[in-house]
Amino acid sequence: MAQPPDISESFKRDVDENLRRDQLRDFFKKNGSWLIAAVVLFLAVSGGMIWWRQHQMQVHGAETEKLAEVYKQIGSGNTSQAPQQLDELSKSGSKAVSASAKFARAALALQQNDTKRALGIYKSIADDSGMPDPYRRAALIRQTALEFDSLKPEEVIARLAPLAKPGEPWFGTAGEMTALALIKQGKKQEAGQLYAAIAKDNGAPETIRARAVQVAGSLGVDASAAFVPQAQ
Repeated sequence: MAQPPDISESFKRDVDENLRRDQLRDFFKKNGSWLIAAVVLFLAVSGGMIWWRQHQMQVHGAETEKLAEVYKQIGSGNTSQAPQQLDELSKSGSKAVSASAKFARAALALQQNDTKRALGIYKSIADDSGMPDPYRRAALIRQTALEFDSLKPEEVIARLAPLAKPGEPWFGTAGEMTALALIKQGKKQEAGQLYAAIAKDNGAPETIRARAVQVAGSLGVDASAAFVPQAQ
């Protein structure tokens, strides 16, 4: 009986490699144009994204310089063009530039006794979910401070509840307004305890902490041990 020929491993590898090579060649013949188009599209999109980022950086850099110039003009008392310039900058694609311009515009409105406009600006920032939290919280604080006398105590307390907690960056200011709202409700003991907590908060401004000690004392809560003035 005839024996089958001995097929070496090297021969098998050669056959496999040739088969894969032929399959790869056929694949590129069939789909080459699509692959080239895909690569070109990828390079175009990548290049476009890089260009867009560089362009945005240049635009935002120019906007930042313009904003600094507007600040300089306001500081020197030249405010004739500032409102229009700040309104334009408030539309910037940069959240930092947009928020800074809006805060400056609100401050300018207050300087011109236009409280309604200032409130509208602060509210728009506070309600903007796309704005970073620090800007939104600062706007909420300023909005509430301007509206404080027209708000019900419970409205103030509810609005500032997330910020009027020890450890929060705005605890001093938010806590103080909350305490005042509690006093309006006749809850003097709770207000005194909150003032005492503010006095202990090392992150709060020293002026607020010192005032908190005094008001807490007037409400029957001794917070003097919680606050040690910094040496001058």
